[in-house]
Amino acid sequence: MEKKAMREGYGETLVKLGKANKNIVVLDADLSGSTKTIMFAKEFPERFFNMGIAEQDMIATAAGLATVGKIPFASSFAMFASGRAWEMVRQAVCLGNKNVKICATHGGITVGEDGATHQALEDIAVMRVLPHMSVIVPADYYEAKKAVEFAAGYKGPVYIRMTRSSTPIIFDENYKFEFGRAKILKDGKDITVFACGVMVAESLQAAKMLEEKGISARVVNVSTIKPIDKEGIVNAVKDTMLAVTVEEHNVIGGLGGAISEVLSENFPVKLKRIGMEDRFGRSGKANDLLKHFGLDSESIARKIEGFFNKNR
Repeated sequence: MEKKAMREGYGETLVKLGKANKNIVVLDADLSGSTKTIMFAKEFPERFFNMGIAEQDMIATAAGLATVGKIPFASSFAMFASGRAWEMVRQAVCLGNKNVKICATHGGITVGEDGATHQALEDIAVMRVLPHMSVIVPADYYEAKKAVEFAAGYKGPVYIRMTRSSTPIIFDENYKFEFGRAKILKDGKDITVFACGVMVAESLQAAKMLEEKGISARVVNVSTIKPIDKEGIVNAVKDTMLAVTVEEHNVIGGLGGAISEVLSENFPVKLKRIGMEDRFGRSGKANDLLKHFGLDSESIARKIEGFFNKNR
């Protein structure tokens, strides 16, 4: 499959937005070459602010810019945007419901060789708990582009989580991003698999493997983690009565937590969460880490098969 990095789509879309709207401004924490905000910096240097290695300052400044009518996009690695700057995100952005877009790259273990210190596995949880904050986890390059375009026109705080590495292309330039909607990408009758981010492609591949074993898996892309699509999630499990969540994040508080909350309150079914099992990552090549932590397509298929056979 063709692969492209979500962060490349982010950088390209910022330039497009900058040309259309002079109120778009971009802030970065000395990582513009990695987050790809450098594309915007080269095109609109007067609207780009390198805040240095000062993520809290970056977020607070973005909140100030939003107060005077600008539409700020603030970027860093997911670990720093969600971790180091969390207090400012809460106090300066969410408390006052400021129109700030936090677009974080390098989420999850696929950051690779930088290791556990740089592999954000808690960011979805700590962002979705904040009032007013919307959380989007695109599945590929094209969905990242569409999500960024959406965020620019949406009033209120948005957190978009992207990855470092190039990931399989699932959609195309005609893809329509629907905020707050979970979308069925592959239908099936035996079990429903909810996935987000890079795990969508892995889950689609796992579903093909399961078909060969006589298990029909429905794969649902949950790119909007908050607000979660309660109706879509419940409808997706009504006939299968079994659910699995797959995420490149701690199984506590992320997609698995969000789906668990919806189902337990609205339509209880048996659920298995696949993700990082309450642990930190480690240094290694992205694909090797996915396999090591059981998040590659073969491991996902094996875990789903075991869960299905136990509960069929």
